[in-house]
Amino acid sequence: MNFEEVMQELEALGKERTKKIYISNGAHEPLFGVATGVMKPISKKIKINQQLADELYATGNYDAMYFAGIIADPNGMTVADYNRWMDSAYFYMLSDFVVAVTLSESDIAQEVADKWITSDEELKMSAGWSCYCWLLGNRKDVEFSESKMSNMLDMVKNKIHESPERTKSSMNNFILTVGTSYVPLHEKALETAKEIGIVEVKRDNKKSSFLNAYDSIQTAVDKGRIGFKRKHVRC
Repeated sequence: MNFEEVMQELEALGKERTKKIYISNGAHEPLFGVATGVMKPISKKIKINQQLADELYATGNYDAMYFAGIIADPNGMTVADYNRWMDSAYFYMLSDFVVAVTLSESDIAQEVADKWITSDEELKMSAGWSCYCWLLGNRKDVEFSESKMSNMLDMVKNKIHESPERTKSSMNNFILTVGTSYVPLHEKALETAKEIGIVEVKRDNKKSSFLNAYDSIQTAVDKGRIGFKRKHVRC
């Protein structure tokens, strides 16, 4: 399938109700409103095609950008490519669920995520922390430096309440993911979550969210899910 055919397929799959949901979460025109699950048959026809992914991502169309992440070649993208994609990610569903997810399947994931975390830019920081969540929830514990992960927990503890709103959410998810999926620091993540307490995330035109990583980790303990790893990150 070529660029025009993919865009036609996506447009045909769009639903007004789904479009409204995406817009309520921060998406803006252009977009069709395609549910992510119905993209799978198209992705199976294409599999991996980085050139097409770049063409689709460059449209600025939310659905095309999301689909680009599904067919991208994570190790075919350079640091500059990831930064270019990140620069066009205008809200969290792109930064955290397209760019960060694609990055997490690459060999340069930690290198890029580390820079984003220290960027002082809300969505970059959010994507950096989110990337580590995807990584920790998928890769073996031995692939991570325990001291580095420990230092990152300390960073979250010291900065989360003063961080930008979307970054707060991703930092909270990082504590939860360490506590659930990274066994060596389960106890420290639990203690960190307890010290941090409730995290309020304010949202435009919506009620604030109140996040509690401590309770969420305890729920995972109760369900016997400590050490949980996903088989796949991308759908």
